[in-house]
Amino acid sequence: MKDKVKYILQVPVFEAETNLANDCDILGIKFTEDNWENELETFKKLLPKIDKPLMIRGCGNDSVDINLLPAIMETLDRECIIGIANENNYKNIVPSVIKGGHKLIIRTPIDINLAKEMNILTSDMGLELDKILMDTDIGGLGYGFEYGYSIMEKIKLEGTGENGDKYLDMPLISFAAEETAKTKEAKDNNLALYLEITSASGVLAAGANYIVLTKPQAVKVMKGLV
Repeated sequence: MKDKVKYILQVPVFEAETNLANDCDILGIKFTEDNWENELETFKKLLPKIDKPLMIRGCGNDSVDINLLPAIMETLDRECIIGIANENNYKNIVPSVIKGGHKLIIRTPIDINLAKEMNILTSDMGLELDKILMDTDIGGLGYGFEYGYSIMEKIKLEGTGENGDKYLDMPLISFAAEETAKTKEAKDNNLALYLEITSASGVLAAGANYIVLTKPQAVKVMKGLV
């Protein structure tokens, strides 16, 4: 992907309105498991006020997201990035993504073969390859950051070029800061910001095309990098 890296600021539904003026490239809105029906009503009222491109993310519970994500897509009036699909829920989500002309984030464990397999399966359902964003997951910290980094690099190498694999030639999206946010150090607000920036810098170097952040200051810092 030749376009510049895009930074997504991900916020909860009820914090979205206060972040409409943020200098992110894409505004990400995340729903929660227990309150998603109320959040959906809030989102419907907020949608006309949002000028930025949107990423819509479910709660992360597959049994909820198979109902939540299609319900959200019914309310959308524009192409959005939808996430997150995986091997357990994609069959329920892909039809609504195709109907709405959206892009879909597909997450797989840190394995290039699993990533390719999911891209094939979703494309077999009718999802165009240029509508897929690959999330290879960064894994828990116990994996070591370099492991996730190396898989991203490998996908870039195998997917691009004249003889590249078309099932791996998709943009990479990374939620790298999610893992650092789970550390005890991240309980300190200043350290949490530094950890998010460090994580984002790592996946930027690995070739991520979309980087999801949760702190407005981190977006500002990363967009200031040359």
